[in-house]
Amino acid sequence: MTGADDSTAPARRRDARRNRELLIEAAHEVFTEQGLHAPIDVIARRAGIGNATLYRHFPTRAALVDAVFHDLLTGTMTVGEQARTADDAWEGLTGYLHTVFAGLAADRGTNDLMTTHLDGVDSLQAVHAHNRRTVELLLSRGSDQGTIRADVTPEDVLFALAALGRTIPALTGAAGPDAWRRPLALLLDGLRATPATPALPSPALTATQLNDALQGLGPRT
Repeated sequence: MTGADDSTAPARRRDARRNRELLIEAAHEVFTEQGLHAPIDVIARRAGIGNATLYRHFPTRAALVDAVFHDLLTGTMTVGEQARTADDAWEGLTGYLHTVFAGLAADRGTNDLMTTHLDGVDSLQAVHAHNRRTVELLLSRGSDQGTIRADVTPEDVLFALAALGRTIPALTGAAGPDAWRRPLALLLDGLRATPATPALPSPALTATQLNDALQGLGPRT
């Protein structure tokens, strides 16, 4: 015999899907504005949904982060795959890093995700491994092609990129949305077999902008 509630099951499933979509949309907005450690109840309120419903869909912060950023992380790996196929390893590496850094500058949540450690986000672990391999392959090929210095390691590059990437919100807040391009150009010049950027992009920081950027970094929590 058919249960009395069976006729309402499709509606409940539609409601559940809609709630999940609202939560992911709200979380992306809040993470972009406040970073990955934004309060969960702020996300629930933004979505117009109770905390209990949020936790039914996403029992942990990591599960919510994974849902919000899964497509972006997959896209980052796609860009990495394209960079690996570049005939000129230097062009492949610089194009890849400019794309990654543009994403870090555009979205505070993405910046937090890519420059800090967060347990439990499976797609993040995959993209970190893929990113390291992309950098490793391009450094090796660039060294063989004579465009990238032979003594630099993937760890050298990844540490420098993470350190620079972490400063982007403070840097762009103090000096404008494209301010990251100048320090990235300096960093990349240090990888060249023969540094040769004719003119650095973006204006140099003023003393006031530097002070504002350093204050914007704030204490780590």
